[in-house]
Amino acid sequence: MEKSYKEIMPQINTFIFDVDGVLTDGTVTIFTNGDLVRKMNIKDGYALKTAVDMGYNVCIISGGTNPAVKSRLQGLGITDIYLGAHNKIEQLEEYLDIYNIKAENVLFMGDDIPDFPVLQMVGLPTCPKDAVPEIQHISKYISQKKGGNGCVRDVIEQVLKVQDKWNTQFDAKLF
Repeated sequence: MEKSYKEIMPQINTFIFDVDGVLTDGTVTIFTNGDLVRKMNIKDGYALKTAVDMGYNVCIISGGTNPAVKSRLQGLGITDIYLGAHNKIEQLEEYLDIYNIKAENVLFMGDDIPDFPVLQMVGLPTCPKDAVPEIQHISKYISQKKGGNGCVRDVIEQVLKVQDKWNTQFDAKLF
């Protein structure tokens, strides 16, 4: 019998995310000078930084190439950022090999067809609420949040809570 996402979360030690449609809402604003602008959710950023600070492996694999996106992610402490990835499996396999990570310990969140092969390979395939149907179909967890609107925070927070590592500095009685 296949495990539920809650049964897989205790073994997750690695988070890998796509950018457009996951860390962003998938829209791009194009200025008259040709600059492309994306927006990212601060709560997603907090969760990413928390995961990095707690020693989780955090990686980005995206087909996009925007240098501002890379700068933002580096500012959160993420050092493994693969941009311009057209064959995401190659980057995934390289990353897993470098850090000796087992695919079964990886949570990947993607939203569209280029993410399909990676989602099939990892232990916990996840997606935002507004992912395409093919991606939703193979995901073990579909966030109730849309891309760029807290879906990354959602999955990181859930994993850390299951592992008793989410905001342990707060007394649970406060909530």
